[in-house]
Amino acid sequence: MTEKRPELKVGLKPDTFLDYYYLKAELQLFCQEQGLAKSGSKAELNQRIEHFLRTGQRLAAVNEEQKAVRTEEITLNSLIEENIVCSEKHRTFFRRELGETFSFKVAFQKWLKSNAGKTYREAVEVYSEIAAKKPEKIDSQFEYNTYIRDFFADNQGCSLQEAIVCWKYKRALPGDNKYHAADLKALETC
Repeated sequence: MTEKRPELKVGLKPDTFLDYYYLKAELQLFCQEQGLAKSGSKAELNQRIEHFLRTGQRLAAVNEEQKAVRTEEITLNSLIEENIVCSEKHRTFFRRELGETFSFKVAFQKWLKSNAGKTYREAVEVYSEIAAKKPEKIDSQFEYNTYIRDFFADNQGCSLQEAIVCWKYKRALPGDNKYHAADLKALETC
């Protein structure tokens, strides 16, 4: 039987909040309703909400450096800008150069951000190598992706639908959202 996850609302104990998984959209809605900044990563939203639940204080969003929004056309000889924002303009350029299957993989985005001043030609040349590498660690904000990957590593004959049933079961429980073989009991009720 799945434990019911507590509703995210004012009065929720901060430690209880931290024990459960909430979707980013749920966190943003709570922030909006409480007058908190709703921008930022899921980790930033969690921190902002936890602080609000603990103290009643509304933390302002962290002002990042002004990100560069590219207005001119991107060519192979263009330089990668500081604080790059992977925009639709960038996606169009890379799809033109690399093919329609191009997507902004996290590792490639990190490469772009850490290689300002290099040319887009260099980015095109390294893309295949970066995209081919399987990430050793999935960033913490991608808990679902990590869970699904670990589920399949342990249960190769199962379907994605079964993995999702187990994920939904797991996220309704207090504690971490890491895959454990005990999560398979969620499939017994299917």
